[in-house]
Amino acid sequence: MLKIAVYGKGGIGKSTLTSNLAAAFANLGQRVIQIGCDPKADSTFNLLGGRHLTPVMDYLRDNGEDPEDLSEVSCIGYGGVLCLETGGPTPGLGCAGRGIIATFELLEDMQLFERFKPDVVLYDVLGDVVCGGFAAPIREGYAEEVLIVTSGEKMALYAANNINTAVKKFEDRGYAKVRGILFNRRNVPDEEEKVRTFADENNLEILADIPRSPEINIYEEKGQTVIEGDPKLPISKKFLSLAKTLLSEKGLPLCNDTEREDKK
Repeated sequence: MLKIAVYGKGGIGKSTLTSNLAAAFANLGQRVIQIGCDPKADSTFNLLGGRHLTPVMDYLRDNGEDPEDLSEVSCIGYGGVLCLETGGPTPGLGCAGRGIIATFELLEDMQLFERFKPDVVLYDVLGDVVCGGFAAPIREGYAEEVLIVTSGEKMALYAANNINTAVKKFEDRGYAKVRGILFNRRNVPDEEEKVRTFADENNLEILADIPRSPEINIYEEKGQTVIEGDPKLPISKKFLSLAKTLLSEKGLPLCNDTEREDKK
């Protein structure tokens, strides 16, 4: 199983990149789970046609008890991707990080992974603050690899450095490691030089270079990823290439059309 946590500064495009990567994995025949770990609970919109998914924390707060069935807090999206959102506490009350931990404990009790049997699990995690709760995917063994999303903007690189430093603290314990950078361009001055300098200084690989693309915005307006909209687009091929690279490193085979239908 390929288990990836995607971190980055708020607003840097983590959810867009994560959902497109999830769609790319699905397009290649993988059984995928995407878990949004952000109080905004907007990670899976583009896999669900723009529909809102009831976050786990909202369900627990509104019902006062655990859900009886996984379908009450999840939904199947594009390509058979199983979508979940942790959500967060009532605004101004409680800790969002604790909400992530509580959600993960619930999903373990419900035997999510044993029942769905995913090939790939993606965690879309808010990365401005890597506190205990938001670090849960990397320190509790849920994720094995971390992808850091950044642009060449100062605060995005600052957050990327904080995330990289935090993950390295856990490496000696056998937890997740940073696999590389997803360069999400914002077209700021000297952007490529800044990102490549950061990558070189930290011995990190730039796994994907994602240009600003009007197609991403066009399909997001429809509640879709570019993979769903048109997998033959150059921007779609960027995500498909990244997915293929990550799968090949893990030794996971790509499925043909018949096998893909059988796995749905």
